[in-house]
Amino acid sequence: MGALLSLAIGSFGIGMTEFVVMGLLPNIAQDLMPAQWATNPEGAIAQAGTLISLYALGVVVGAPTIAASVARFPRHRVMIVLALALTLFNALTFVAPTFELVAASRFLAGLPHGAYFGIGALVAADVLGPGKRAKGVAFVLTGLTIANVVGVPLGTLLGQQLGWRAAFVVVAAIFAAATICIGFFVPQHPGDPVRTLRAELAVFRIGQVWLTLGVGAIGFGGFFAVYSYVAPMITEITGSPEWVVPIILILMGLGMTVGNIVGGYLADLDLKRTMVYGLIALAVVLGALALTVQWLLVLGFFVFATGLVSSALSPAIQTRLMDVAGDNQSIAAALNHSSLNLGNSLGAFLGGAVIALGWGFVAPAWAGVALALGGLAIALISFRIERRSTPARELVTAS
Repeated sequence: MGALLSLAIGSFGIGMTEFVVMGLLPNIAQDLMPAQWATNPEGAIAQAGTLISLYALGVVVGAPTIAASVARFPRHRVMIVLALALTLFNALTFVAPTFELVAASRFLAGLPHGAYFGIGALVAADVLGPGKRAKGVAFVLTGLTIANVVGVPLGTLLGQQLGWRAAFVVVAAIFAAATICIGFFVPQHPGDPVRTLRAELAVFRIGQVWLTLGVGAIGFGGFFAVYSYVAPMITEITGSPEWVVPIILILMGLGMTVGNIVGGYLADLDLKRTMVYGLIALAVVLGALALTVQWLLVLGFFVFATGLVSSALSPAIQTRLMDVAGDNQSIAAALNHSSLNLGNSLGAFLGGAVIALGWGFVAPAWAGVALALGGLAIALISFRIERRSTPARELVTAS
């Protein structure tokens, strides 16, 4: 249990560093782009939103390359190095003086993200044993979801009161603690000496891997389109004061925590139905949010529901990737976070684009509906292809 809790501390830090930016976009834009903020606040917020996309791009690049490169090394040592890298790169964010350097630091901070979660999920799955893989994945993700209940709202409040950089001082300290705990409590987990970078990259020849990645990238983009711009939704549409933002973020985090637990349980029962009904529910909830966003209490309810249904999908998508990836488990476990952060980048980009076009702060929710339905379509195509190919494989095996 000490090993799993140590990994969860790191995932708490990742949840905080990934999501705290979203609640501080107005503060970051005002500090780093004062001239643009004075003349065009919406444009400044949209430009600050590129920090979200750059972090996500770092995850997309780093997850497959790092995971594939380190598959042969002992997993506990790899986790220590990844946690240390997260410490250093997040420290760069709070000392970087300009928007361009902050942007570079956010890209670097994203690089170890996917490998940390992917290899950590394999360690957790080994600890919990067969039949509980999705629960193991969910346990590692628990730190991320709890970060959205505690870390992100407190980091947002701290950033609003002391300056947005203060939030990243806390983030770097959390990763430093995770590095120490992993070193003490995560037992030795051997790598696979025969796994090379070339062998791991063979996972990209598997069609079902690409389809599953598409489900995560497109479907989860719906969640991030809303989450990325929830702060201006609260302050600009409902007219609420800035201190309300952390409260709404707590509701999002509570929904994510509940959804992660429920999703791990449901995915172990019926993975495919969890993915299909989860994506349908996400589209419905985002549509309801768009229609009722002007009422703060209703907004709070649907923000909670958005966190719940989106987080319930994550263990299912992670486990699906591990199922279809064959022997390429290290890279498959990490690729889930590449796909989710492609969704992060895509959702943040599209959400910022529709705002920049002058369609208002409700528009990202409608973009989210479209993305969730796109993910659903890809999931249905994936399952249909699998059903058609299974009888053929069984026939070849029988002969």
